[in-house]
Amino acid sequence: MAEIVQALPYPFSFNPLETVLLVIDMQRDFIESGGFGTALGNDVTPLQSIVPATLRLLTLVRKTGMPVIHTRECHKPDLSDCPPAKLKRNSLGLRIGDHGPMGRVLIVGEPGAEILDELAPIKGEIVLNKPGKGAFYNTDLSVVLDRLRTKFIIIAGVTTEVCVQTSMREANDRGFECLLAEDATESYFPEFKQATLKMIRAQGAIVGWTAKVSEIAEALNE
Repeated sequence: MAEIVQALPYPFSFNPLETVLLVIDMQRDFIESGGFGTALGNDVTPLQSIVPATLRLLTLVRKTGMPVIHTRECHKPDLSDCPPAKLKRNSLGLRIGDHGPMGRVLIVGEPGAEILDELAPIKGEIVLNKPGKGAFYNTDLSVVLDRLRTKFIIIAGVTTEVCVQTSMREANDRGFECLLAEDATESYFPEFKQATLKMIRAQGAIVGWTAKVSEIAEALNE
């Protein structure tokens, strides 16, 4: 077993052989200037700032041979998997399926729905398209984790309070022990990230633990 002594709210013990890294929605439309995130009126700079730490986390995990799963929030071209309530949610400009600077917004196969080049999956890594906020909804994630004999999940990605937190809560409800990499996750709203970190580790890690990438690296002897 490995242990992250500095994890909050208390040390996190995990078996690397039973652990996967789940990277949530590090997509161009959310992170690059001019994409969907910008169209919603957000400053994407905070999300861009975590790319180096996320790449470091990917690199050290890849060295260990730990499985990596990437998710992309995106929909079928005919929007048949996008509920009307989600489709009409944005009243600020571009909506899902509209034509934007990076192709149709959050549509499978469009440039904006792709993962950043710096964090692109490598051969053998799993990529799941998810139509909802959580990584388990309408995806094969449960099947994949079962096949990999997973008990522990290290989580990174965006945004902290929406897709990341939803996925972490879903995983917790399914019995997985979860750790969120603090400096490899971010929100358009800094206060939302901080509130989410507190909620996750409240009441003795009610949802899970948090730790910095450097602390994860130390536990993995990298």
